[in-house]
Amino acid sequence: MRSPHFPTAALFCACGAAAAPAARAADVDVQVRAATGLPVAGAVVSVHLIGRPTPRPRSTGTYMVDQQDIQFRPFVLAVPVGASVMFMNHDPVRHHVYSFSPAKKFELKLASKQQNQSVLFDRPGIVPLGCNIHDRMIAYLDVVDTPWARAADAHGHVLIRDVPAGMVTITVWHPYLRAPGNSVSRTVTVAEAGVHGETFVAPMRTPPHDPGSGY
Repeated sequence: MRSPHFPTAALFCACGAAAAPAARAADVDVQVRAATGLPVAGAVVSVHLIGRPTPRPRSTGTYMVDQQDIQFRPFVLAVPVGASVMFMNHDPVRHHVYSFSPAKKFELKLASKQQNQSVLFDRPGIVPLGCNIHDRMIAYLDVVDTPWARAADAHGHVLIRDVPAGMVTITVWHPYLRAPGNSVSRTVTVAEAGVHGETFVAPMRTPPHDPGSGY
């Protein structure tokens, strides 16, 4: 059962520099699959410009991590740097959320049922989440420094709109991707209009538990 209280895919490319799309822009359509051919849900796809500065994202919208059925939901959430994330508890038990990430160290004690607190994420990076009470609970925040970033849907699909034409780097990150830093990147040239398509076949390791990623 999925909670209705969080965005399943956070998209920032409608913000920042993409708020007023340039005439010379295109959409980037990315498919992320495992070597088995199955989609990799939750893989974060981000785009950075080459030879020109990538604008910072604007932290508009609501970002939320729910705790339900003794799990974090979603398993992976893409968050723009500078945004706050609300932590909700819909379980009838207490949770103690923490992270020791260099990008953000914090602890939150949440009582049962509907307790919520927010945390500001002001540095880019990967923020693993855990619960001091329930060891099997784990999730990840990818705090991104680009307005063009999104987590893949259940079909491993991401559509990022209004990417400026020219050379860009496309990066795919997932906590179970078998590569340095759990990410793979490629440099491509985006045309001035239309849709630029890319398919990533990601070598995935077997997760220690089933996060619902589907591969």
